[in-house]
Amino acid sequence: MLYIAMTESKNGGKEIYMDHIAAAPVRREAAEAMAALLLDGFGNPQSVHGRGQAAAEVLGRAREQVAALVGAEAWDVIFTATGSEANNLALKGIAPARKKKSNRIIISAIEHHSIMNPAKTLAKDGYELVLLPVDSHGLVSPASLDAELAKGAAIVSIMHANTEIGTIEPVAELAAICRKADVPMHSDAWGTAGVVPVDMATLGVSALSIAAQNFGGPPGAAALILPKGTPARGMIEGGVQERGLRAGQENIPAIAGMGVAAELALKELESNAARVRPIRDALLRRLPAEIDRVIVTGHPEQRLPNHASFCVEYIEGEGMLLFLDQKGIRAASGSACTSKALKGSYVLEAIGVETALAQGSIVFTMGPENRPEDVDTIVSVMKPVVQRLREMSPIYKRK
Repeated sequence: MLYIAMTESKNGGKEIYMDHIAAAPVRREAAEAMAALLLDGFGNPQSVHGRGQAAAEVLGRAREQVAALVGAEAWDVIFTATGSEANNLALKGIAPARKKKSNRIIISAIEHHSIMNPAKTLAKDGYELVLLPVDSHGLVSPASLDAELAKGAAIVSIMHANTEIGTIEPVAELAAICRKADVPMHSDAWGTAGVVPVDMATLGVSALSIAAQNFGGPPGAAALILPKGTPARGMIEGGVQERGLRAGQENIPAIAGMGVAAELALKELESNAARVRPIRDALLRRLPAEIDRVIVTGHPEQRLPNHASFCVEYIEGEGMLLFLDQKGIRAASGSACTSKALKGSYVLEAIGVETALAQGSIVFTMGPENRPEDVDTIVSVMKPVVQRLREMSPIYKRK
């Protein structure tokens, strides 16, 4: 298993990179396939000459590789530039195509911004937006979805796993409820595709969003999996590419890299999960045990194998990240799309975490270069960092 090498930390020590959900290293095999196409693989798949047909063959092969990763047909794969674009296409494509049947959109209260914001935009255009609550672990209740579907819906969108707290949703059960109500269900599988088994038939969803960078592919390559029978309207007009739903010449090198990474991720799915799960479990066990007032967030069992998330009481998360970064430990605080928005986490709020505690959130997501010994370093570095930040906290001093 080869990946592009990681850098060293600023202080000359070994970097411990645990922010793979936000950005992950590209597999060397994927990068090499892309480089060959960038250097001498030009050609438009729509062209009838030799170079055009060669590009079309690359595109078709990648479509098959990506489809295999999620148990879909090659025809189902609509390539996009990002997971956010795929999510937008799902909501803004499917909901208008079904507006005559219903103007209600149902999503969970912890969806990614690329679902939450398009849904709010559609609400401004006359749709009724329903936010399904979640429990303290972040799980959507099938009963609550069933009750809402009794009033009808144009589309339901519930993520496969939440990348801020790691919880894996009961998507198959939720999708079965949607099928019974004859309502298409979309699921954002950004955090799960290439990490845990994802199979369209098993999940039973009508549409699925995935992105290459979460399984060793390049940023700038993603897809909406949209099987036959799911109605949708295109968002980008101008040509016949991607079944007319996403016009514009395809980014063949990035798509090829995505295809290579998808094929390798599928082969290594079980071994990769088995390798990172002990690292996750050690973090989930040791940080609360060895540092006072550290609370695990997300489901204790139904969670991503490469994900550990916490709230540390009496400190501010950004300060903690900066101190850890100085020691070469790269982590995250909540979603990468919200960390610079100067707002509290709506995900943590939805699971009942108090605002002050939510400010101390930290998320570790593991990848191919992480090792069990990284946990020893993280725990030893975090202890004095947390203590120093608490000594600076007026709330901690008053306790």
